[in-house]
Amino acid sequence: MEAMDTVLEQAAIRPATLDDVDTLVGIENACFETDRISRRSFRHLLAKGHQATRVLTDPQGRIVGYAMVLFHRGTSLARLYSLAVDPDRRGQGYARALLQAAEDAARAEAAFLRLEVRSDNDGAIDLYKRAGYQPFGKIPGYYEDGGDALRMEKVLVGTTPAGLEKIPYYAQSLDFTCGPACLLMAFAALRPGYDLSRTEELRLWREATTIFMTRGPAGCSPYGMALAAADRGFTVSLNVRDPDMMFVDTVRNPVKKDVIRLVQEDYLAQLEERGIPVVESPLTTAELEAVLAEGGVPIILISTYALDREKVPHWVVVVAMDDRFVFVHDPFVDPDVIQSQTDRMALPIPREDFERMSRYGRARQRAALVLR
Repeated sequence: MEAMDTVLEQAAIRPATLDDVDTLVGIENACFETDRISRRSFRHLLAKGHQATRVLTDPQGRIVGYAMVLFHRGTSLARLYSLAVDPDRRGQGYARALLQAAEDAARAEAAFLRLEVRSDNDGAIDLYKRAGYQPFGKIPGYYEDGGDALRMEKVLVGTTPAGLEKIPYYAQSLDFTCGPACLLMAFAALRPGYDLSRTEELRLWREATTIFMTRGPAGCSPYGMALAAADRGFTVSLNVRDPDMMFVDTVRNPVKKDVIRLVQEDYLAQLEERGIPVVESPLTTAELEAVLAEGGVPIILISTYALDREKVPHWVVVVAMDDRFVFVHDPFVDPDVIQSQTDRMALPIPREDFERMSRYGRARQRAALVLR
């Protein structure tokens, strides 16, 4: 142990630079047979990514390992994307030192640090457990060779609220099915064993779509989503602040605007006929907390601007709240950036930020469905 401590005392940790790319690629190739970070990805992440990468050097200045942390805009979540030590230099405490450096870097911007690790990598799992990481699920077939991943998390600041695991996660399979994906998560939480399938996801979309919205296929109306939930035997309530027609400002063509109006009028007529009330005011924070305490599942409309700088209407499921954060399941896993389901589950969003993002468009439309 004294020899290990001496070796670590002589080592140095610093931020990675583009000049380190060749060495990082060499370590990556030596450590992993599949799922390697490419040279191009290293260069892109170091140059443009929202990341903190630390390298550990020996007394001769040679890099022996690295740790890379990725941050997520608009949230207090960071992800330990990769940690690797040259196989010839292992057993000297370098991985532990790099993990600590990664946590220090993450703590500057995040309260929670998550990671995925191969479920058969006992050495790495033991390292993370000894450092205080807790498992919270598996991803079957996550790696290129079909290996499963274990999800782990460490709370860097504060504590984790209870109940995050009560609502299963489901990722939307298409750009425009966030609403159906949220409904499926709520259905599975309230009725364990519910069919979480793409067939049901698309069926829900057909039942709840506004037909037109922004570009491409439309998303879903809160009124259509409420009807779809009621059709499946769930008790649903609606809070909507809608000065005009939901999402009518997302299109310019008058014919499309007229279609959106007709669809909404039809949904509203069906809701009235079935006695499903629409409260014409937003769900307050106190009411949201009460819903969660009573076992209800809230689905909230947000604008994605704070998350991705795109002014797009989007549905998320609120899974828990504490004094600092609103935790949401975001069904959208972006294929164009380095993300996994681990990055979108129980996302911790500061309460004041969530309050701002739960409005959409110039009319500041607000909508919330509560399923019970």
